[in-house]
Amino acid sequence: MMSAVTDSMAERTGRTLEQWVELVAGSGVDPLDQNAVRRWLREVHGVKQNSQWAIADAAARAAGWVRPTVEGYVDAQYTGAKAALRPIFDAVHAAALALGDDVVVEGRGTYVPFVRKRQFAAVAAATASRVDLGLRLPDPPASPRLQAATAPGSATHRVQLTAVADVDDEVRGLLRAAYEQNG
Repeated sequence: MMSAVTDSMAERTGRTLEQWVELVAGSGVDPLDQNAVRRWLREVHGVKQNSQWAIADAAARAAGWVRPTVEGYVDAQYTGAKAALRPIFDAVHAAALALGDDVVVEGRGTYVPFVRKRQFAAVAAATASRVDLGLRLPDPPASPRLQAATAPGSATHRVQLTAVADVDDEVRGLLRAAYEQNG
């Protein structure tokens, strides 16, 4: 999608991506503050959302920013007091990847989403003693472990996990239901 956005940038906005990056660099807006760059593009130049994201990303990269890898996001989330939770994440990660070759793992600052055609699950180190598995379940199966979700990501339900043993057949079944309902 990003390629389609950048390929038609000049046609849609009147400037190429390279011209926008130069304009951002000379604007006085910190190119590493992507929120500020997107806001400036929207408010000052009327640039639409997809183009804002592409320009802000390119401007930040030109200024030396390097996008963290998924592993980098995960490592950052499971350090310090939450380091002991990493095996729980690893168990959910393995279970999600086992669902199919179309599972994509993405990185975010506070949670890790699992995506098929759309996000079907997300894992977050909720506290120093608990990982929350968020599931998007438009048609949830009956399970006493499912709770209404407020986070992470776009989940409709969550399951609280405090040990690797909590990632059992029931949780793998709930994960599979979310996978199947979002593909």
